[in-house]
Amino acid sequence: MMADHKRNSVAAGYTRKFFEGPDTALSYIDFGGGGFPLLALHGHMNEGLFAQELAGALAGEYRVIALDQRGHGESERPVSYDNERYVDDALAVLDHLGIDETVLLGHSLGGVVAYRLAARRPERVRALIIEDIGAVVNDDLSFAGQWPRRAPTKAALIAALGRLGPVFAYSMREYENGWGLPFIPEDMAVSQSHLNGEHWDDWLATDCPALLLHGMRSTCLSYEQAEEMAARRPNTKLVHLEAGHSIHFEAPDQFLEVIQSFMKSIRTEQ
Repeated sequence: MMADHKRNSVAAGYTRKFFEGPDTALSYIDFGGGGFPLLALHGHMNEGLFAQELAGALAGEYRVIALDQRGHGESERPVSYDNERYVDDALAVLDHLGIDETVLLGHSLGGVVAYRLAARRPERVRALIIEDIGAVVNDDLSFAGQWPRRAPTKAALIAALGRLGPVFAYSMREYENGWGLPFIPEDMAVSQSHLNGEHWDDWLATDCPALLLHGMRSTCLSYEQAEEMAARRPNTKLVHLEAGHSIHFEAPDQFLEVIQSFMKSIRTEQ
């Protein structure tokens, strides 16, 4: 899809690589480090680079790997956005890298992928970090279909996205025909429709240590559901933070502080 240059590459502080996933070409970022692995899974309309600051904060202790999920970033546009395919992709990158066990961090869509992967393959997951997504999901991303595919400048694209422009500014790219985003906006609504529904069985299927982060201003996860998720699942620590849905963007310092504290609290064999 968005990968005009499917070549492994090295940038400041990380290495981008490509491999053939179960049914589509996938890209991932390896931030390096020789410690215990942490696989980061972004939300809809995002990409693996969302984990760059986290990787820096955990450098030396953890090896952070971030997958560009199907249809996002430099990964190819797939035939299907079915929930199971996302889980297959996350397992595929672990297998590709020879990682038997990992900490899984997921934001929004990535959070559901993370706890569903744990439900399917609990032996592969040491701990879960779930950023602002519930066990019941009901959202609509059809508004993204109104965004321009291309704009003459980055500033024009930021302006066209309104309040979300600054959130996505870091991932905007200049293509041959103008500035754009690393996903097809209409695809996001399709993917979200597959994600919507009840996932309580998957959330409650495991009891590995879990950190659930809730943005107090979030429109995606309510205070009440976050509290219920923590109360019903053993070994789950819930932290409410003064932020909206994208805690990593809106409250980065608190986001990193809470995660670092949680990581210190769990025993990981290096």
